[in-house]
Amino acid sequence: MAIVDKKVEEFSRFEFKYILNEELRNKIEKQVQHFMKYDGYVHPEYDNSYFVRSLYFDSPRSFNFYEKIDGIKKRKKFRLRTYDKKYNNSTLFIEQKGRNVNRVVKSRTLIKKNDIGQFYDAMNFEQLINTYGDIKIIKEFVADSVKRKISPVVLVDYLRCPYISDYDMNFRVTFDSKIKAKASKILFPDDDNFFDCLSGYTILEVKFFRKIPAWFHKLILVYNLERVSVSKFVLGMKASSIATDLS
Repeated sequence: MAIVDKKVEEFSRFEFKYILNEELRNKIEKQVQHFMKYDGYVHPEYDNSYFVRSLYFDSPRSFNFYEKIDGIKKRKKFRLRTYDKKYNNSTLFIEQKGRNVNRVVKSRTLIKKNDIGQFYDAMNFEQLINTYGDIKIIKEFVADSVKRKISPVVLVDYLRCPYISDYDMNFRVTFDSKIKAKASKILFPDDDNFFDCLSGYTILEVKFFRKIPAWFHKLILVYNLERVSVSKFVLGMKASSIATDLS
């Protein structure tokens, strides 16, 4: 019998990414603030951002890493996500994020903190199935654990400054900075020995359902923003020397 809320969040959208230096980030953010506002989850102690931590899974041969590097159009990966550095205060999710040609697809469900060890070692999956097995994302996670032998490999932390629009609920802009990573098998390691990723730079993510508003498209032209394919998972894998881009 399941002991958690079975509600699963799902969405499909476009995500465009840009890498900004500090000066350009400040200029663009000032323009964004004329049209958008912070979402309700920012914290003053994080300078109107919030903390994000993800523990990514991959196979022994880094299957997910090389799928991303090779630009495979249909792919997926799993991660445990929380928004706190300490276990006692945390809310935990298991998430599946992937790409279906040009769209990013994502689903996630809340998990009990006491069950986190079952996700670290899903090869012992009977208890996991008994607790969560009627949830699609859990079934797919177990299937990947068995078929691809995925396990936790890299921990990625960053600060996210998020903006939402009163005029378009499907348009969202985030500024992700202070990205760091380390090899890890758990979500809450005792040490804080992380490697910096893109030090001094911010990843601007533009998320939308159908089209970018005209005012933001103008910003892209004015500041000559160049869309890039960048992944915090890949950055973390490289920074932690877990996998290498051979291309």
